[in-house]
Amino acid sequence: MDFLQIIDILGTIAFAVSGAFSAMEKKLDPFGVIILAFVTAIGGGTLRDILIGNLPVAWLRNDVTASVILAATLITLFFGHHVKQFTKTLFLFDAMGLGLFTIIGVEKGLAMHFSPGICIALGTITACFGGVIRDVLLNNVPLIFHKEIYASACILGAGIYLLLLHMHLPSDWVTIISILVIVVIRIVAMRYKLALPRFYEKNR
Repeated sequence: MDFLQIIDILGTIAFAVSGAFSAMEKKLDPFGVIILAFVTAIGGGTLRDILIGNLPVAWLRNDVTASVILAATLITLFFGHHVKQFTKTLFLFDAMGLGLFTIIGVEKGLAMHFSPGICIALGTITACFGGVIRDVLLNNVPLIFHKEIYASACILGAGIYLLLLHMHLPSDWVTIISILVIVVIRIVAMRYKLALPRFYEKNR
């Protein structure tokens, strides 16, 4: 396994744990917790593959993904108190997974010869829309729409990725730099509680 595959697995774990905790806070039964964990971890990639006609969707062709999500969910169910002690570690995994999933989505778009804007959109969908579907199923306003700099980090990272590729830099370096940009933005935004301005508040 190479470095990016490890980040992929760690990011999947972080997303699955996030979905499981959200479901547990709503007091869903174990089946509901497992479903929410799967939706959070693979929802964005599934939506992306359906949009571009990449069928069967990626996780159906990869037994490792489903096994990792199921294992992470069961551990969260039985040892949730202990898992919460690793909040900062899970956040870092989440940030790295966000970066990697964004780049995966962009690369899928490039392989289909889509325009840069569409490629950036696919990257953002891949990274973020599992969480959006999770929040909708839990009857919450999706987190990325009202609280944190999340999708914005993906959009900026994806744009930098395309720009660096256009400059003909080595693809591995471009990938690593773009992921780091997204990770740093997430960490800085969380550390300093940064958020996009809410213009409608000025009109009250």
